[in-house]
Amino acid sequence: MATPKPPAMQSDQDDVRRALIPGGLDGVRLDRALAIMFPDFSRTLLKGLIEAGGVRLNDALARPRARVHAGDSVHLRVPSQTKSEWEAQPATLPIVYEDRDIIVIDKPAGLVVHPGAGNPAGTLANALLHHAPELRQLPRAGIVHRLDKDTSGLLVVARSPRAHTRLISQLQKRRITREYEAVVQGVPTAGGTIDQPLGRHRRRRTHMAVVGDGRPAVTHYRVLRRFAAHAHLRVKLETGRTHQIRVHLAHIGHPLVGDPAYGGRVRLPPSASAELIKALRGFKRQALHATRLVLQHPADGRRMVWNSPLPADMRQLLRMLLSPASK
Repeated sequence: MATPKPPAMQSDQDDVRRALIPGGLDGVRLDRALAIMFPDFSRTLLKGLIEAGGVRLNDALARPRARVHAGDSVHLRVPSQTKSEWEAQPATLPIVYEDRDIIVIDKPAGLVVHPGAGNPAGTLANALLHHAPELRQLPRAGIVHRLDKDTSGLLVVARSPRAHTRLISQLQKRRITREYEAVVQGVPTAGGTIDQPLGRHRRRRTHMAVVGDGRPAVTHYRVLRRFAAHAHLRVKLETGRTHQIRVHLAHIGHPLVGDPAYGGRVRLPPSASAELIKALRGFKRQALHATRLVLQHPADGRRMVWNSPLPADMRQLLRMLLSPASK
């Protein structure tokens, strides 16, 4: 195999990262280890960096299939051109807080977070770049964690390199609290913890699944209210994998109402009214809302808390489930 060539150009604006491989990643392939250690970069981007010679392992150019060991040093240089190159577009932003370091958004359902296949523009990232052009110098326009298109609620955006680094560190150390409310099919007997690894589905590559060799994923949930054939849950993320809540709840037999990917057949209460049947069958997005966000401000360390009320569609769904005909 040919030795990787160094990148053709380097810039003072490049994002340089250095770290030591932790014990828990001993023996893991380099690309997978980097994806876990640097979740603000996509695995595709990291693979491309390795192949282009943008990653050094123990001060030597890394090979794509290299395995890492505890204590190894890694050095990444992410060229500035791989940062946010998306188009800035004017749009109304649902900002609930902003200062020179962070922006907190209360995202409505239906808004895509960043451009991708099928959504080249009109996303939250495009609007953020228009609102705060300095975000162009940050990976993914400063978006630290994402929400699925049809999940509503709170997310935080870093506005400076310092804030970005510190917020990513808080995520990695599980110091950012993200709580959700969900309406699920079936009635859990009690709350609990789902500790199951997640990875790409073996056949449906746009889906995630519980897989033995997946990345660790932990979801906590408790029951807020039970109905005849559904339940209202409070969910807390310990990790933040793609589709984590959706896959974990489906895995224990309680998929989200309206989830087009993991929801399965619509479950109806016995003797459900025509109105309730219509409401359940007509709920076309996963009933999931990011209702609470807690973090330490990246500049001064103060604890900051935001809460977002349930959106109208989920409130209406809960009202329908509370109606006498639904019990």
